[in-house]
Amino acid sequence: MSATAHAHVDDHAHDDHGHHHKETFVTKYIFSQDHKMIAKQYFIMGVLVMGFIGIAMSLLFRMQLAWPGESFPIFEALLGKWAPGGVMDADVYLALVTMHGTIMVFFVLTQGLSGTFSNLLIPLQIGARDMASGFLNMVSFWMFFVSSIIMIISLFVEAGPAAAGWTIYPPLSALPMAQPGSGMGMTLWLVSMAIFIASSLIGSLNYIVTVINLRTKGMSMTRLPLTIWAFFITAIIGVISFPVLLSAALLLIMDRSFGTSFFLSDIFIQGEVLHYQGGSPVLFEHLFWFLGHPEVYIVLLPALGITSEVMSTNARKPIFGYRAMIASIMAIAFLSTIVWGHHMFISGMNPFLGSVFTFTTLLIAIPSAVKAFNYITTLWKGNLQLNPAMLFSIGLVSTFITGGLTGIVLGDSTLDINVHDTYFVVAHFHLVMGISALYGLFAGVYHWFPKMFEGKLMNKNLGYVHFWVTAVCAYGVFFPMHFVGMAGVPRRYYENTAFPMFDELTDIQVLMTVFAIIAAAAQLVFVANFIYSMFYGKVGPKNPWKSNTLEWTTDQKHVHGNWDGPIPEVHRWAYDYSKVYENGEYIISGQDFVPQHIPLQENEEELNH
Repeated sequence: MSATAHAHVDDHAHDDHGHHHKETFVTKYIFSQDHKMIAKQYFIMGVLVMGFIGIAMSLLFRMQLAWPGESFPIFEALLGKWAPGGVMDADVYLALVTMHGTIMVFFVLTQGLSGTFSNLLIPLQIGARDMASGFLNMVSFWMFFVSSIIMIISLFVEAGPAAAGWTIYPPLSALPMAQPGSGMGMTLWLVSMAIFIASSLIGSLNYIVTVINLRTKGMSMTRLPLTIWAFFITAIIGVISFPVLLSAALLLIMDRSFGTSFFLSDIFIQGEVLHYQGGSPVLFEHLFWFLGHPEVYIVLLPALGITSEVMSTNARKPIFGYRAMIASIMAIAFLSTIVWGHHMFISGMNPFLGSVFTFTTLLIAIPSAVKAFNYITTLWKGNLQLNPAMLFSIGLVSTFITGGLTGIVLGDSTLDINVHDTYFVVAHFHLVMGISALYGLFAGVYHWFPKMFEGKLMNKNLGYVHFWVTAVCAYGVFFPMHFVGMAGVPRRYYENTAFPMFDELTDIQVLMTVFAIIAAAAQLVFVANFIYSMFYGKVGPKNPWKSNTLEWTTDQKHVHGNWDGPIPEVHRWAYDYSKVYENGEYIISGQDFVPQHIPLQENEEELNH
């Protein structure tokens, strides 16, 4: 975009936003078109509300696994008829697993993470007044809100919520009469997900257009912070892969309600042959995992982008290998769309095709390793500021590596046969995707909380408690789970008492459940810290972390339009930390950072990154 066009856009936006009319409560807090307020709405609905529900479900079914057949008053209080006498019913166990997976993967880690930080940071870090379309941004959030409410309503239908696993494989998901959770609960699940996908697509298109068209003067693509690169590529993956899941959901609805046979064939129920012929449940697996594997990186890449920014800022060093990091993001995005078959190695797939998916799966380890090594090199000999955001970023690198190593086992079609559908798989994806993404989310909240709530800071000591308890308990839950899986314990089983060889593993289940309960308590510390700081937090300086990116040049008091005046012009990349002249003096005397809007000084060379 030319300088003239930039000036025109800037002047026009300033007229619109700098002198806007007074907003009412409804236009400011509910139907807001300000990206910063929409970010807060995503966080509260996606993370605080849906996250609480998802974690509560996991505690319920972990208690069942640790103490199978035991009576717990809390089961009867929360589950009603599904836990007569406080003993959990087998049908509701699978429903809890299904809804926990759905809520955590889609509602918390996809929209809770991307919706919050893409909205908050894209306009602020690229130097834009707002998103390309504030109205579509608002529509995207409210569609997400509606889909969340429908998903919550499905918990209360008489026959129970969806219970086919979060992957909703046919025939359990395609035949309303298959089991209690295959009825109205499953229909509501599909409707909710269809609306959710539409919300994600609208949001993703908005992010892409904003990054391409609304960068301020001087903000070339090679000067973008890695956070923006991560959000940008994530949005592109979403636009490519989410429509495939939408098509699968629509075809599944047609099988359920209109008598078609896309995913059903030769079905027998109680000796009766149903009329379905010609469909293939494996077709559904292909459609689901074509989204399902890119979904891992839709969840993970924003967290990695946040970590890049937090780690460079708090190591007081330039990020190592900026262009290699961008290349690795792009490589991960491409490879993630051609590896979906590794979820289907025991579905009857042709062995040759299995070897192709093994090759592409192991290939993705290369860009992932580039990111891990670059993070470690950024930390090496840095002046580390170990605040809560930095600790969570370092924790992400740890879980990304430990979880990724087990992926090498699962990515090999021969080795996968032994541990497929065991707790080894559960341990792997919870570490590499779930815990890593949550660590990135927490790092982002602690780091950008002052930008969300007008300069207020979260309590650092409570942040330390939150990190250390969470870090110890996360490994306490999922590290032993690898060994339970290698022993052959299948996932999604309500209890394993029918298999005497698993009796000796009961104590490990108890240990993991105790760690899970303590970890959940630590999240309450985070929520209390968040809510208290939102109202009573100590107000810090305008740029509390001494960071280079443009968001810290805005006023602490929120303005719809971000800058109450002209938008700063960019003169350098985002990672000029501890930069010195040949004589060893800092570029700006006494200051180990140079913000992006500061012009190049006399005799200063721009880093060739």
